[in-house]
Amino acid sequence: MNGAMSLSATVSRELGAVLGEDGLSVEPDDLAEYGRDWTRVHEPAPSAVAFPRSTAQVSEVIRICHAHGVAVVPSGGRTGLAAGAVAKDGELVLSLERMRAIDEPSPVALTLHVEAGAITEAVHQKAAEHGLTWPVDFASKGSSQVGGNIATNAGGVKVIRYGLTRQWVLGLTVVTGTGEVLELGGALEKNNTGVDLRQLFIGSEGTLGIITEATLKLAREPGHLDVFFFAVEDLAAVLRVFEAARKGPFEVSAFEMLTDRCLARLHRHRGLSSPLETEASHYVLLEVEAHDREALDGWLESVIERELVLDGALAAGLEQARKLWELREGISESLSATGLPHKNDIALPIDALPTFCAELERAFEERYPDFEVCLFGHIGDGNLHVNVMKPDEMDKAAFLSRVAELDAALFELVRAHRGSISAEHGVGLLKKPYLGYTRSEAEIALMRQLKAVFDPAGILNPGKVFD
Repeated sequence: MNGAMSLSATVSRELGAVLGEDGLSVEPDDLAEYGRDWTRVHEPAPSAVAFPRSTAQVSEVIRICHAHGVAVVPSGGRTGLAAGAVAKDGELVLSLERMRAIDEPSPVALTLHVEAGAITEAVHQKAAEHGLTWPVDFASKGSSQVGGNIATNAGGVKVIRYGLTRQWVLGLTVVTGTGEVLELGGALEKNNTGVDLRQLFIGSEGTLGIITEATLKLAREPGHLDVFFFAVEDLAAVLRVFEAARKGPFEVSAFEMLTDRCLARLHRHRGLSSPLETEASHYVLLEVEAHDREALDGWLESVIERELVLDGALAAGLEQARKLWELREGISESLSATGLPHKNDIALPIDALPTFCAELERAFEERYPDFEVCLFGHIGDGNLHVNVMKPDEMDKAAFLSRVAELDAALFELVRAHRGSISAEHGVGLLKKPYLGYTRSEAEIALMRQLKAVFDPAGILNPGKVFD
């Protein structure tokens, strides 16, 4: 780790008075752990880590930092992939992990009040005790935190059924860059009294304010879920299956795609293999909520008879369904365990995916033939994860230099197809140079003005999204 800057004695003393003797750490292990996220591009170098236990303490910490010009990086589960939670320039990391309270759900209002440090999976478990669900779901749910989910407007595997995180947040408590506490929305379903400030903070990556509490909107748990796994010949075939699923006798809750290269990495790392006899270049995982088993079996027979798939299977029970989901949810871990992946999280109009992927494959064949590309994603909502694996013999610095060149070409292609450079992980540090590929100059100018309103000293997550 690089040599970190130190807080002044005055700031350390004032923060210690607010947080208590165990609430501020300068231990090297803590600085290294809390100063990074899942990206490994920048070395962490925070000055200290603060561990507040309440909104009131967060407010006081920010007031002190505002008064002394101390930059603050909010820290949740640090599972992001855009370097949005990286502290590399002597910032104070503000960890929400000691704010994990989860209230009892309201069975009538279908709401749940939580603190921002609550683990996503713990929220799921609390809701499930009452036959309810907070339908924000992804592979990192066991370590991600609700505050981070909201700050990045997290997506995940159920977006096609339930939408993004912002659809499932009724109210927020937010601390602005001056330490002011805002109570936004409460538990109201309807509040038509001007601009909805709550939505400004959802997806703002901690640059406008620090989310400390939230009132979440819940849904009834879905009925029985069935999981299919298909082998298909190419991405065009993936979309043909998707079209057939849209017309199927069920509600689609997830539609995921992975390639044979992802499957090979899964096998190397975790010993997982396709349950199908037929090998293919692309595979589809489809989860549906259905009520008529006969209709479900009939739909499966029809996609096979019409040769929309090369092979297919329907999970016989919960254990088989769980094993099929492992093939999708274990990909990111397996890629990182078997190499150094350069990750891109992009979104395209669904209809543009076949043309885009054909052009992308052609570009790699012509310009980057030595790179292995592992594609997977939430095809049902147009979200594609492009993972470029570092060749084993290539130096890391040389690899990062080449993928920076590759990113520019990739994002030009994304822009040409009217897509987004970031579907669900945000902009952070890594996507910042390319923000203009998705957002206009006028939009970015307005975003800067909003930043100046809520964080006039520019202390909150500085350098993220834009300079």
